[in-house]
Amino acid sequence: MFTGNKYINKKTGLKLLVYALVIGLFWLKMYYIQTNIFTLGVENANEANILAFNPLSSIFLLFGVGILLARRRGMFAAYILGSILLYVNVLFYREYNDFITIPMLNQVANLADLGGSITTIISPADLWLFVDVIAAGFLLFYLKPSRFQAFTPKRPEGIVLAIVAIPLFIVNLQWAETERTDLLERTFDRNMLVKYIGVLNYHMYDIVLQGKTEMKKTLADSNELVPVINYLNENKKEDSDRLEGAAEGKNVIAISLESTQTFVVDNTLHGEELTPYFNDLKEEGIYFDNFYHQVKQGRTSDSEFLLANSLYPLNRGAVFFTHSGNEYKAMPGVLGENGYFSNSMHANDKTFWNRNVMYDSLGYDEFYSKEDYEVTTEKSHGWGYLDEYFFEDSLNKMKELDQPFYSKMITLTNHYPFTLPEELKLIEEGETSSGTLNRYFQTIRYQDEALKKFVEDFKNSELYDDTILVIYGDHFGISENHQEAMGEYLGKEINEYEQFQLQRVPFLIYGKDIEPEENHTVGGQVDLRPTLMNLLGIEDENPVQFGHDLLDEDRRQLMITRDGNFANEEYVGIQGTCYDRETGEEVEDGAACEDGFSAAQEELEMSDSIVYGDLLRYLDETELVTEDEQSESNEE
Repeated sequence: MFTGNKYINKKTGLKLLVYALVIGLFWLKMYYIQTNIFTLGVENANEANILAFNPLSSIFLLFGVGILLARRRGMFAAYILGSILLYVNVLFYREYNDFITIPMLNQVANLADLGGSITTIISPADLWLFVDVIAAGFLLFYLKPSRFQAFTPKRPEGIVLAIVAIPLFIVNLQWAETERTDLLERTFDRNMLVKYIGVLNYHMYDIVLQGKTEMKKTLADSNELVPVINYLNENKKEDSDRLEGAAEGKNVIAISLESTQTFVVDNTLHGEELTPYFNDLKEEGIYFDNFYHQVKQGRTSDSEFLLANSLYPLNRGAVFFTHSGNEYKAMPGVLGENGYFSNSMHANDKTFWNRNVMYDSLGYDEFYSKEDYEVTTEKSHGWGYLDEYFFEDSLNKMKELDQPFYSKMITLTNHYPFTLPEELKLIEEGETSSGTLNRYFQTIRYQDEALKKFVEDFKNSELYDDTILVIYGDHFGISENHQEAMGEYLGKEINEYEQFQLQRVPFLIYGKDIEPEENHTVGGQVDLRPTLMNLLGIEDENPVQFGHDLLDEDRRQLMITRDGNFANEEYVGIQGTCYDRETGEEVEDGAACEDGFSAAQEELEMSDSIVYGDLLRYLDETELVTEDEQSESNEE
């Protein structure tokens, strides 16, 4: 009996040891990635302990399912798949400072165009992230035959591991909610979710979220549109007469400047201006210096969505992929109904960001893509057609268009990883600790020179008298992963407030009869459509718009980011913390930002309901609340 117990203990002990080693190896990798590669903002010892504990439930579930499906081979396959998922998140995080969502997986077609971006993101040191896979394989398969036989995972053991994962996750979640209540309701903040429940648990929760969103369109009905319209009516200001119709009947050229942030405007490097031409041009038009991008995972396509619809983009994935089949009352279509020939010009593959499908839904008459330009190797670099040639060819196309027309142009050259041929580098690289930022200065300078040639040619063309230019940045170029280098360049610490302010992008309205002014109103890309429609003097009958005319001096000044943060005339609210917008100092009275955070959450939820439920299909049959009825309701 003693001998039998000894044998059983020895055998069981060896099995438990192998389990512990394999689980421990994967835990070490997850912990290293979550603490050293991801910037999760751990603020205290309790959060640090949660971050160390949160990988366990997902690891137990991952290996438990693997063993249940294919025993030892299943466990090793689970190890490999888990490692790949972690590494894909590492790559994605390096470029976008974000985590992958299921809707983003629908955009794999975009990967074919990443080119040099991928090679820049991958580091030779990343091989160390896979050394543990070899060690795990040795433990599972290459022990001595006598011991090898001792470790044979059985399917019931897989069930046990999976079951143990449940209480581990419950403990994890309850522990996390001591730091952040209602954690799983904060789906807008993926950084927070990963910090508290771990990257693999986050992905499992993302699957749950995807299931919910798939059901929303199926179960939606016209009644869901009514509270949205009522809310927008309550917050709608009486239309301003300021500059209304100032560009009536004129052509519109909207230029989306790739990855262009406001910090480069009026700034220098090595004593030379980074955007000398734009610095002068903004003095001749209406320039907005407190204008923010509001994009999320869809980047440039999100900025297009904001411009066309005055709706917020989604927090997960890109609307251009996930909801391209929705019915929209978009600006290109509305302009078409008012006699405009609406078109988009972008010298990239027409399928990139699913534009060839989405543009039909937005009501564009024509899409001039890569196949419509004379793209050659000599005229291309990095992501494709160099801006100088794109501008030249596009202007020639516009000269042949029926008027009035609306042309939206999207530039390419100032795109990560921000490289240029030697002969096009008009300024020396920066000298910060970030190669990305150092190269960014050069592509920004090149873009400004290409813009100069376009605008000067435009001024000398017959289009000048009857056309306005709308020039804006589409999204950030330098992510918060480069805060240290940005601080070196700007000469100050890049804290939470400063990082928020770096999300400002330039916005300029320029034309022959546009009186110059510097406008300090706080706004964002969701405001582009109502501002432009006011200038054109076109009555926009779509009541479902969250933006406001930036030229209206009585407008509600509120800019909401996709993360649920905001800026208004007085304050900036970031993740529950309130700052004075002018000084950047934290406001002791946190209640000062409560209304802003509340409005941000409410508007984002309403905008999401429009997209997820495809609610604009019900617009014609929805009974609207009139202004008189609304006034009577408010009085009661």
